[in-house]
Amino acid sequence: MTSGWGFPDFDDHEGVHLFTDPASGLQAVIAIHSTKLGPAAGGVRFWHYASSDGAITDALRLSRGMSFKNAMAGLDLGGGKGVVLAGRAGESISEAQLQAFGRSVESLGGRYVTAEDVGMSEARMKVIAGETRYVSGLPVESGAAGGDPGPYTAHGIYLGVKAAAKRGLGATDMKGVRVAIQGVGSVGGGLARLLAGDGAVLTLADVDEGRAQALAGELGATVIAAEAILSADADIVSPNALGAILTEASIADLKARVIAGGANNQLATPADGARVHDRGILYAPDYVINAGGIINVGLEYLGHGDEAEVMARIAKIPQRLDQVWDESERSGSPASDVADMLAKRLIGR
Repeated sequence: MTSGWGFPDFDDHEGVHLFTDPASGLQAVIAIHSTKLGPAAGGVRFWHYASSDGAITDALRLSRGMSFKNAMAGLDLGGGKGVVLAGRAGESISEAQLQAFGRSVESLGGRYVTAEDVGMSEARMKVIAGETRYVSGLPVESGAAGGDPGPYTAHGIYLGVKAAAKRGLGATDMKGVRVAIQGVGSVGGGLARLLAGDGAVLTLADVDEGRAQALAGELGATVIAAEAILSADADIVSPNALGAILTEASIADLKARVIAGGANNQLATPADGARVHDRGILYAPDYVINAGGIINVGLEYLGHGDEAEVMARIAKIPQRLDQVWDESERSGSPASDVADMLAKRLIGR
């Protein structure tokens, strides 16, 4: 990785664009990591950061992850990410800010294609789409590719969790497998419902404890404090909230034998992938297991196939994970490093 402009996560990005719109109060970052395989596709998130540097770092890391995710998913798309800064935690984004962000995307002339991410929704994406044609994840008719990526992301992670349970635990099904799920929003909640249907024993945590309690009541799950979920007594830990949660300290406290979840950039540093590997914990690289959503909105934008094609491609996520794990076993390298190597090869880095 090449450090640049004082940001360690700058990885020879093709462009990092900072936007302001005084009339609406918009502050946004769009990072374009690579357009080698096609336009840089990746969602836009609305989030509060302690500093603007934190927002830029997030955009850099997430856009790089999108390059790798899209390449490993076999999509004709590069990697990019948008970040809209909230002025304070809990603040709502205005229609004027959404429109201004849409104009920012349009100004890049199609090099970046945006979609829904944390803090956004289909309705908000429709407002953005009023200002730019370079947007995906819009409401679609039944049977078509596109729409809310959350359920497709959850389905892909579900398939990946089952593959990881088979690989790491020798489990032929999920009945009785103890899964600790961090984050029960659209993706984590969807995953929990699918696993509960298979008889998994679930422990849930969310920064919104009321949401976790409501889902636990629905599924017969247990709720613990958000800060305790990673060290829960479980077979599998599934991070499905924000990233950088696998640190030297949290890895040392893990009791699970498998990590398989949809949060982006779960490893706080590259060295943490080696720490997970050295502990003998099976790790499902995040951008491989969580590709379902981008497969859906990517095919929508590219105009390739329908929902059946989306589901067929998502069904290949377990075999991609097996490819990574097989090479990790052969080489002795951490699964995170193997996935990066394969992705870099695909985008010519």
